[in-house]
Amino acid sequence: MEIIKTKIPDLLIIKPSVFKDDRGYFFESYNKGKFIEQGIDQNFVQDNESKSAKGVLRGLHFQKPPFAQGKLVRVMKGAVLDVAVDLRRKSPTYGQWASIELTEENKFMYWIPPGFAHGFVTLEDDTVFFYKCTNVYHKESESAIRWNDPILNIDWGIDSPILSEKDKIAPLFQGFDSPFL
Repeated sequence: MEIIKTKIPDLLIIKPSVFKDDRGYFFESYNKGKFIEQGIDQNFVQDNESKSAKGVLRGLHFQKPPFAQGKLVRVMKGAVLDVAVDLRRKSPTYGQWASIELTEENKFMYWIPPGFAHGFVTLEDDTVFFYKCTNVYHKESESAIRWNDPILNIDWGIDSPILSEKDKIAPLFQGFDSPFL
């Protein structure tokens, strides 16, 4: 497995070793010992999966402490543009974002630690997105930032995504009082 650093410290791209032959392929999507060796010492307690049509945008979501979640995400089928925004107030990259294309072909994973908002837009129909979480879902702690916030200025590569009602009305980043240090 190869760890690729992004422009934001602690936000990591994980490129697994994929073994292919005429039967198909095999790779380890998670190995606690190997992740610890790479500095990702986390206890994952919940797995989530979603299936979306092309052009669906989910995000930018996060949970407030003490229910903040780290997420290890990947695409099982299809493709997404995956985005993480640093919400850690004391971070030198506060308010900055990084993105990566995750596909069923590249099999990359994205480690998004607690303290980040997360979202993705699907690039293909029937995209299946999978993520391991370091904390359980807690409805009262969930929050979001508007996907098209003008201050964040995220390049999603799409002008009119398919959105949930709550994502359409999520608060803007201006005036955001981050619960993360």
